[in-house]
Amino acid sequence: MNIASVRRPVVPPTPPRAPDDMSFLGRVALLRQNMIATWGQRAYEEDVIKGRFFLQHSFILNRPDAIRHVLLSNYENYTRTPAGIRMLRPVLGEGLLIAEGQAWTHQRRTLAPAFTPRATANLVPHMTAVLDETIAKLDTQTGAPVDLREIMQRMTLEIAGRTMFSFGMERHGPTLRNFVMEYGERLGRPYFLDMLLPVSWPSPMDFPRARFRKRWTEFVAMLIAERRAAGKKDGAPPRDLFDLMDAARDPETGKGFSDEQLVDEVATMILAGHETTATTLFWALYLLALDPDTQEEVASETGGEHLDSMADIDRQKLTRAVIDETMRLYPPAFLVARSARDKDDAAGVEIGKGDVIMIAPWLLHRHEKLWDQPNAFIPKRFMSKEAPDRFAYLPFGAGPRVCIGAPFAQAESVLALARLIGAFRVELADSVPVIPHGVVTTQPDRSPPFRITRR
Repeated sequence: MNIASVRRPVVPPTPPRAPDDMSFLGRVALLRQNMIATWGQRAYEEDVIKGRFFLQHSFILNRPDAIRHVLLSNYENYTRTPAGIRMLRPVLGEGLLIAEGQAWTHQRRTLAPAFTPRATANLVPHMTAVLDETIAKLDTQTGAPVDLREIMQRMTLEIAGRTMFSFGMERHGPTLRNFVMEYGERLGRPYFLDMLLPVSWPSPMDFPRARFRKRWTEFVAMLIAERRAAGKKDGAPPRDLFDLMDAARDPETGKGFSDEQLVDEVATMILAGHETTATTLFWALYLLALDPDTQEEVASETGGEHLDSMADIDRQKLTRAVIDETMRLYPPAFLVARSARDKDDAAGVEIGKGDVIMIAPWLLHRHEKLWDQPNAFIPKRFMSKEAPDRFAYLPFGAGPRVCIGAPFAQAESVLALARLIGAFRVELADSVPVIPHGVVTTQPDRSPPFRITRR
């Protein structure tokens, strides 16, 4: 894509790229700290990189046609890797993101009606209520350094709680945040034996993960019990996601979710619905603080209106482009790893049984053959008539397993950013670069202080 820009675009800081000849042990040591720092310059230039992932052959795919084959044309041939299952199952159980085969098909069909654009539109009032409260709180902090990363985490958690259960997260929010932090800081990181051993062989970290899962599922089950105790008026329309998910039935089999399955689905939606959106909003605010001209354009787009509907959200074209560009530069899921069930030909790439396929949105979104000025922040590239290839831009994945909550996440992100920038001018309170770290998601290495002032 060729992008014409009058002013020089902002190029946000990134980790140093690894030497292409870095040793295997050096990459393994760096893997647990920041996976996106393990890739060298070749990974940003070449279409396919063949190597070894521990005892197996591996491929990094940067070709959209090969990615299309793996994620769409022959997606049933590719499953999660043992390491991926180990790191996700304790928090997501057998929910939609983990399930395979018929179990996945049943869950996808059953959940689909809860995540249509119409269903999302019915949840917008929950979002706007939390945004009103957040803006009111921020009004008391103007002029002083504020931690917008923490504020975004609390805000999106509150939105997740209200859209899921119709109740606030004042009492339960700290516990939920502690679970997320506990898992991300230690248990969700890859260890050597996690990647070396098959799933049927427990690794040393599987034991603390199992203890974590017991506590975590008990907590989510308690939230569900509290929501059920609140009840629902007979004949009343669904008021939240839980109503929709609890009543959902597979249109082909007529089966709904068991209580155990519902715990996993609710856990998946709460985590996916707040952590990744909070991170995207943080990065968007950081980029707009680095680029005050674009920030002013976003503020002008709202026209000072109180946005509170899907129609309002759909009119925010530049704000949506800022979110799209943010997810290009900082994709929440920086890596998709799959294991081949059988040999395959992925658009000319010969893949053997058991080979590991790595599709890294972090690399793909910054690939020098696919993007003009790939490391620069240029939101208007997403307002161009020349759209990126569908399989060169994967913030929510692609194919049958594309993120079911994408319409919800996009609506929430655009609405929140438009409202926040429409209300406040955002600046960084220090000049220390913020470096992205890829561990579970694409997180900042620190929470920089911001300074906000009322418009």
